[in-house]
Amino acid sequence: MAYHDLEWGVPLHDERALFEALILDGAQAGLSWITILKKREGYRRAFDNFDAERIACYGEEDVARLLADAGIVRNRQKIAAAIVNARATLAIREAFGSLDAYLWRFVDGEPIQNAWVDDAQIPARTPISDALSRDLQQRGFKFVGSTICYAFMQGVGMVNDHVVACFRHAELGGH
Repeated sequence: MAYHDLEWGVPLHDERALFEALILDGAQAGLSWITILKKREGYRRAFDNFDAERIACYGEEDVARLLADAGIVRNRQKIAAAIVNARATLAIREAFGSLDAYLWRFVDGEPIQNAWVDDAQIPARTPISDALSRDLQQRGFKFVGSTICYAFMQGVGMVNDHVVACFRHAELGGH
């Protein structure tokens, strides 16, 4: 409830927080979001507060440490993806100046304002999440399928998918 009321759908431009959201959305694949939220502090501790520069330097000792850490989802592929994604994030920062600039260009720098009447109307993916997923994969990212990308876009406020009856819809710019 607190995540919905305070975080979900709020436009996010902080580099560290965007990287965190991307990694956590990938970690969520096949699991419930509440599972990841409950482990978020564990992830922050285990992954050096989502410092992409530090994570990009992780080696086998770090992977072994992470696989033994009950505070996170201990999945070798997801841990390896976080490291690969950190390295790819550094390349994006080099090419675009920031992860923020890269990501938000997919929505022309402004949140998409949807006007869903009920949750059943909200898509699991869109042509924009398809494009983001494809581009991230071409840049070497892992665990960034279109559905994961759309959940990420919703979470970081690139799209306002609160239903119109929700108090957050109007607060976040919906009409």
